[in-house]
Amino acid sequence: MAFPPNRAENRRIWCFSHRNLPNRAGKLAGKLEITARRSLFGRTLLDVSRWVCDMKDMENVQKEEVSFLKGGFFIALKDQMHTVMELKPGNNGPSILAHRALLVTRSQIFKNMLESNVCKAPPKDNIITKLSELNHEELESLLQFLYTGSLPEEKMEKHVYSLSLAADKYEIPYLQKFCERHMLRSLKSSNALNVLEISDVCSYLSLKETALKFIVKNIEDIAFSDRYDEFALKNPHLCVQITRASLMEARKN
Repeated sequence: MAFPPNRAENRRIWCFSHRNLPNRAGKLAGKLEITARRSLFGRTLLDVSRWVCDMKDMENVQKEEVSFLKGGFFIALKDQMHTVMELKPGNNGPSILAHRALLVTRSQIFKNMLESNVCKAPPKDNIITKLSELNHEELESLLQFLYTGSLPEEKMEKHVYSLSLAADKYEIPYLQKFCERHMLRSLKSSNALNVLEISDVCSYLSLKETALKFIVKNIEDIAFSDRYDEFALKNPHLCVQITRASLMEARKN
């Protein structure tokens, strides 16, 4: 670009400004970037805050839904309202009346039993089904779980093994997972053999592996306990697995 002689000063100013354009542009870009970051950070905080509020709202809604569903069904069970199915425990204890519609939605086996010709009955009669592997308390706990989706800790502690077997027999996947998690949390030397036995019967592969490792780690306390002799007579194949796992662990050390 050419400048008239009388505009030499303007040319010097223009050249100075031109040489400094990159520097000035960089500073301007930096300011814009800082502004953008602050704006983005502000929006991010706002989005996070909204997300947390939305999650809390969803959690509250879910709690209300669960409370609504659990409360109504369990009250109907306790008060024996409109029941059409009679479940008899195996210890000749008192029968418990239940709702056929709920049981068939919780267990495919119950559904098959109730839809078979053997279990069909006149509309006004209760259908009688015997669950011989459960005593009255265990049957009561099973029904409470089917109606509410949970059980108090003391009932789980007392009936977890029988409930695991029932969940396996009647194909109740959620109860299987519920029992498996409980046994995993409560695993200790005094119950490790029981957990190993139940996990083997019910095919809880992950729980079985954990129980086996726990037994190997605490083999002296467990192998010399009174429970081990009874366990060995009943489960020789598991004793073989314990022995092999112990030898493999000894080789590592």
